[in-house]
Amino acid sequence: MITLAATQPVHSLSPTRRLLFRFSAVLLGLSLFVVTEGVCIIFDWGRPTDFDDPFVGFSKIYPLFVLNDRGDTYFISKSRLWFFYPEMFPSKKGTNTFRVFVLGGSTVAGEPYGNKTSFTTWLELGLRAAEPERDWDVINCGGISYASYRLIPILQETLNYQPDLFIITTGHNEFLEDRTYDHIKHTPAVVVAMEQTLGRFRTFTLLRIAVRKLMRQGGGKDDRRPILNAEVTARLDFRGGMDLYHRDVKWRDGVVAHFEHNLRRLVRIARNAGIPVLLVHESSNLRDSPSFKSEHAARLSEDDLHRFDSLIKEARSLYRTDLRHAAELLEQAVKIDGEYALTWYELGKCYDGLHDVKRARSAFLMAREHDICPLRVIQPLEEKLFRVARETGVPLVDMHTLLEAKSPGGILGDDWLVDHIHPSIEGHQLVADAILEEMARYGWVSLRDGWQDRKQTAYDRHFTSLPMEYFIRGQQTLERHRRWARDSSEELPGTTNSH
Repeated sequence: MITLAATQPVHSLSPTRRLLFRFSAVLLGLSLFVVTEGVCIIFDWGRPTDFDDPFVGFSKIYPLFVLNDRGDTYFISKSRLWFFYPEMFPSKKGTNTFRVFVLGGSTVAGEPYGNKTSFTTWLELGLRAAEPERDWDVINCGGISYASYRLIPILQETLNYQPDLFIITTGHNEFLEDRTYDHIKHTPAVVVAMEQTLGRFRTFTLLRIAVRKLMRQGGGKDDRRPILNAEVTARLDFRGGMDLYHRDVKWRDGVVAHFEHNLRRLVRIARNAGIPVLLVHESSNLRDSPSFKSEHAARLSEDDLHRFDSLIKEARSLYRTDLRHAAELLEQAVKIDGEYALTWYELGKCYDGLHDVKRARSAFLMAREHDICPLRVIQPLEEKLFRVARETGVPLVDMHTLLEAKSPGGILGDDWLVDHIHPSIEGHQLVADAILEEMARYGWVSLRDGWQDRKQTAYDRHFTSLPMEYFIRGQQTLERHRRWARDSSEELPGTTNSH
């Protein structure tokens, strides 16, 4: 009888060996990822430009600047001049040149006049006066109606032009274009955060492109994001555009979240390239710009609406005779419906006429916050801007506070702004001075003795060199803006006398 030898037991790995084995496997995977990422960087594969914004995409991205025939100058492409003013700079940067790109919307562009009187031009003149021995290029990349998400392709492009500093001014245009955020609302926050983090890597970008191609071949939908046109398509550019605006808290929250994402992304892209950033908080006309559209709160009953309308009617009958009583009636009205923006504005005008600055400013801010068509930066966007600046350590120039501090009664209005958002030419000069001084605090420029006198001489010389046609065209543009604002905003009785 044959007896089979007992099978020898297989000894399992010790806990230490198992841990070392797993650690080695992780290291191997990471090393493969690092090598792959390095190869992608060397051959410039999978640059994370098209697919690293989980909120929106673009049908096309065209360059803002193109080379002239001689190859010695970059200029804004003629196809982009509907939204940008002409601008140019040398293709070869001098060894003694400090190059600043200023990104933003119509405030940067210098509306309603143009970039020759924008703060970007005054800044360049001031820098030359402060440190004459250096060459200074301040390049205006202000796009009419451009929101924060449209600045990112411009910043990525201008990284190729040897920048030394980015100045970013944004916030007013976030609600202009129609887009949805349903895909963000229904995606868990942890997934969105993971996509944003992985989207920085070229390997992940290549994998995502491959997956989307396979989905297209299989007939699936390869992109959940809204895809915007190559250039701005603002709701208000179409007849009846104002009718498209309604109170939508979820959409508003999506816009605010997207804005913060864009700010952080702009700062991160610049810093990854070793380029510093300076942020600018834009100005809003509080005192002299009525709300563009108001809507009643949905919860109001017919009786509430009747009492509200009666209070408003009685208050308006008192605007020229008894502002204090009118204010009391309006206070009762906002207790019934605190979401109707125009009532807050009228209350602010009453308190302004009564020289009650604190209550007037508070009411004007409420009017801006409840505007159904927010064409001025709203408080949640301001809070995100200041938060990003604070948490990233980026310097910030507060244009609104700067101009408001010089306004009668401490409320910003037509004294320094020509319409609902755009500074006057003198206002642009003040903003340029503030930016220059902030640059000096960070060591980007040295303020040589006598720089203020040289600066003022340069300002005066440049201003007088501008032809009369420049200001006539600016006034014509301004009148079109004002006429549009009058047609778009609600009728408001005047408040000329106070008692």
